[in-house]
Amino acid sequence: MKAAVYRSTGPARDVLRVEEVDTPKPGPGEVLVRVRASGVNPTDFKSRAGATARPVDGLQIPDQDGAGVIEAVGDGVDPARTGERVWVWFAAFGQPWGTAAEYTVVPSRQAVPLPASASFELGASLGVPAMTAHCALFADGPVAGKTVLVAGGAGAVGHYAIELAKRAGAKVVTTVSNPEKGALAAKAGADLVVNYREKGAIERIKAFAPVVDRVIEVALGPNLELDLAVSGPETVVVTYAADGADPVLPVRACMTANVTLRFLLIYGVPDAALDAAVTDITAALAAGALTELPVHRFPLDEIVAAHEAAENGAVGKVVVTTA
Repeated sequence: MKAAVYRSTGPARDVLRVEEVDTPKPGPGEVLVRVRASGVNPTDFKSRAGATARPVDGLQIPDQDGAGVIEAVGDGVDPARTGERVWVWFAAFGQPWGTAAEYTVVPSRQAVPLPASASFELGASLGVPAMTAHCALFADGPVAGKTVLVAGGAGAVGHYAIELAKRAGAKVVTTVSNPEKGALAAKAGADLVVNYREKGAIERIKAFAPVVDRVIEVALGPNLELDLAVSGPETVVVTYAADGADPVLPVRACMTANVTLRFLLIYGVPDAALDAAVTDITAALAAGALTELPVHRFPLDEIVAAHEAAENGAVGKVVVTTA
């Protein structure tokens, strides 16, 4: 099969190549998926760049998320799954067979039925961002009737956090950095969109809700002052990203707000929470409650450009097509 591979970490142009490699075979409990689309996430280019503690053991195909059709199954998997449209998550976690290839092999539970109404590109855009959004939203209980603040509502995690929160009955306010991103967040269903760079951002949020119940945070350091200003004794701030310098916590201000800080890395979340996320995401897909961000498409032969586009902050979702 044709696949993007790297054998050492570093810049995309230095280490990524498209090669012919042996097609993997599904073992017991596994499925072979003919990949139609592969989603590129920050976790993918960070792993390829060597920014995370995931050593390369021989050949590594990048990208955790994808979508396609099950072509073969291993022992213990219902043969009737052959031909099923699926979205795939954690494909490159602990194994070499990421989704930036014509085929990938994953445990059966990580190939989830994709409703006929959902495109392969939408399916490839789920996985890490949608599951992160779900786990951040619901780690501390239901959000029905609560107010959720989503930082970075135009990003992939932010996008799905808005849509999942609205589906669950929450009011949603989101922060963005410019009008283009604001339009995307509003389209996703946010009740209030605030440009955090503009004067009076905190006041606008507090006028909408004097205290927010959940904060889904993409940049804890830069946004902590705003988060604390709109928090109260029952607020939980969930941070899921670690870009930039580590924040210095203003301990007294955190105490005054009586805020709870939760840190989330999707790869360490218990299986029960991951399975709950998969179930809810698939139900939301079937109901038409999850939508695509603007898609930046690259063929597999342009995997370097795809990773570079994601690293450079492309607004929307970078997707690599394999067929």
